[in-house]
Amino acid sequence: MSNDLFKTLNNLTFETLKHTHLKKIIICFLLTSFFTCKNDTKAPNEIKQDIETSAYKYAQGFSITNNENFKILTVSNPWPKAEKTYKYALVHKNMLSKITLNKDEFDGIITIPIEKIVVTSTTHIPALELLNVEQTLVGFPGTDYISSEKTRQRIDDGKVRELGKNAGINTEVLLEVKPDVVIGFGIDGNNKTFETIKKSGIPVIFNGDWVEASPLAKAEWIKFFGVLFNKQKQADSIFNTIEKDYLNAKKLAKDAKTKPSVLSGAMHNDVWYLPNGTSTEAQLLKDANVNYLWSDSKGSGSLSLNFETVFMKAKDADIWLSPSNYASREALKNANTHNTMFKAFQNNNIYSTINTKGTSGGILYFELGTTRPDLVLKDLIKICHPKLLKNHDLYFFKHLD
Repeated sequence: MSNDLFKTLNNLTFETLKHTHLKKIIICFLLTSFFTCKNDTKAPNEIKQDIETSAYKYAQGFSITNNENFKILTVSNPWPKAEKTYKYALVHKNMLSKITLNKDEFDGIITIPIEKIVVTSTTHIPALELLNVEQTLVGFPGTDYISSEKTRQRIDDGKVRELGKNAGINTEVLLEVKPDVVIGFGIDGNNKTFETIKKSGIPVIFNGDWVEASPLAKAEWIKFFGVLFNKQKQADSIFNTIEKDYLNAKKLAKDAKTKPSVLSGAMHNDVWYLPNGTSTEAQLLKDANVNYLWSDSKGSGSLSLNFETVFMKAKDADIWLSPSNYASREALKNANTHNTMFKAFQNNNIYSTINTKGTSGGILYFELGTTRPDLVLKDLIKICHPKLLKNHDLYFFKHLD
């Protein structure tokens, strides 16, 4: 009710209202106006939005808005230079019959907690296991790449179906397993299979953990899965533990008295690929307090150099890390005899993640390393500053024999 109406009514006295009938009319008008104004402030079945939007400490590619009756998951950077922001409405199963959402406003409406899920990258597997929801996984493209013993057992038991390749998922099998959602992974958004899946009525949510600029930012995407399974507090707790362990290891590395020089990568087809100085790999090396020889380089992808350039700068490097997919020093020698000219090769000081595999050949580092950067950092500290972490056994890396 307006302020002018209140002023008008206040100026009226019952002395001026000489007729009882007029008094009743005014009283009824007053009561009717009051309740009408009160009801107008909130329409029936009104959906309040933007009550609270999460703010993450490291991750920048997604956010979660908690509304009165549902949540909104926003993915803003699913691949480099993405031009579209994706919005997904997450509605708890108990609220489905109580609210109505405009489908045109969202890229998908998903019922939570998820009961059946398909993921498309091995980096998604650890989040499911840490949240104790691995039993919801019903399909995966390229199951041989999965290293986890727990999920491998479910694959062997026939509980996780093989879906072919990520770029061409077998939609017939996918429709058979009927997932509530597919967690997509893409490099440019031009995946026709995902469009086919969405047209069949199964929502696809893009995950962009790999685009993040720091190890902890990538790890924080466990909160992305936490909201899908209605386990946000558990996801927060898991990440807080990972963050604490990472920062403690980083602090410990600062006490190192020496900074060994490090070479990374290897040559293929006359091109040596190695991490640029702004990559997450380079940041891990920085946090391990080592002298990565290309730490001052910048770029969005790997550096591509010729052998001569690399050799001139890294021939005396103390340690050689991650020499591509070469599984032994002999393989490195056979690929190019010039590799034997590096000091790290001659001193037998080469370490790689390539030999830590699951039973079907999947490389554990590619699966778990994104979610557990604390373990990766501890490995690097153990290799480069062995006296600082005497009780840590290498988890991903192994000495290249």
